[in-house]
Amino acid sequence: MTKRKKNAGDLAVFGGTPCFESMLHVGRPNIGNRQTLFARIDEALDRNRLTNNGPLMQELEKRFAGYLGVKHCIATCNATVALQITIRALGLQEKVIVPSFSFIATVHALEWLGIKAAFCDIDRKTHNIDPVQVERLITPDTTGIMGVHLWGRPCDIYELQKIADRHKIALILDASHAFGCSYNRKMIGRFGRAEVFSFHATKFINSFEGGAVATNDDDLAGKIRLMKDHGFSGMDNVVSVGTNGRMSEISAAMGLTSFESMDRIVQINKANYRKYAAGFESIPGITLHKYDETEKCNYQYITTLIDDRFPLERDELLKVLHEERVKVRRYFYPGCHRMEPYASMPEYIGLSLPETELVAERVLVFPTGTAIDDTVIERLFELLEFISRNGTAIKKRLLDSVD
Repeated sequence: MTKRKKNAGDLAVFGGTPCFESMLHVGRPNIGNRQTLFARIDEALDRNRLTNNGPLMQELEKRFAGYLGVKHCIATCNATVALQITIRALGLQEKVIVPSFSFIATVHALEWLGIKAAFCDIDRKTHNIDPVQVERLITPDTTGIMGVHLWGRPCDIYELQKIADRHKIALILDASHAFGCSYNRKMIGRFGRAEVFSFHATKFINSFEGGAVATNDDDLAGKIRLMKDHGFSGMDNVVSVGTNGRMSEISAAMGLTSFESMDRIVQINKANYRKYAAGFESIPGITLHKYDETEKCNYQYITTLIDDRFPLERDELLKVLHEERVKVRRYFYPGCHRMEPYASMPEYIGLSLPETELVAERVLVFPTGTAIDDTVIERLFELLEFISRNGTAIKKRLLDSVD
């Protein structure tokens, strides 16, 4: 911190000096061992094998499948394509029930394939899809349920699977946030018909860009492998419609190297989480969304809810912190059902999802990862406590600046 702030005018939003010299980001990439990464890239270059089911990608699939305890892990160029291919391979049509409180790619994957999203509300306590609401949305044209393990916290897989089995529809799980997490002591990746992971640069382990599908279904795995490679089954033999969902060797090199650093990254995330948890105890109105530490967790998101006890509204706090170079995020505002093109579609106009909308208005996600340490977090809480103590004066100046 450059200097202690004595009054509201010292805040950067009012012309003062920012607390931090460089921007603190949510999801700043974690980098594994560079020498190991470069050695793998050199090997790929020496082999002149940069894609098309290369040895590094095959190694990644084998190691990830072993870690997850599944029969098949199919690497892809990104998680969105993985979702699209899996949805098509499952033969989903008509409507699929999906939470609105998720990254837009979850819903776009359905719309891209001509499938309508039946937007479902969430459980306020978990931020995950609410099985009670799922049951109410089932209609004769429902062909699937897509759950999302938001923030790496598993959704209620047991109840969702019961509903899917009862209605004889597919359960697919967007596990983009949940690599390295468990549900009832079993690794995420083993549930539903398939689970889809993201290894985007912002995830706690990454392959620059990348994704994967985990499944124990041999037939489904075979279809996905065909579809991600233009439908080729051997040389010059196309047997189905497909697309290019292949992971490159360079991405696989990064994914393997990142995977080998996973334990260290999780330890850092966990230490940061506990430091944040202790700090938020002394700031009324900012409540940490907690992990179940009896399960395996990756601790990659520091998610909070801002309520009326805090003197600033969520977006006011976001504005102040951004100017101090703390790039907090308001995921996943305002909910997919209020984003385009969905907000303008006749079937969604007037749709009310009260729990989704309440959480979307209050969520604020804080920086963590290997770029953050105890000193940074201590400085951040010094800033938050200052904002809390001087909230009335800060709010007045913010309102005056608008006028």
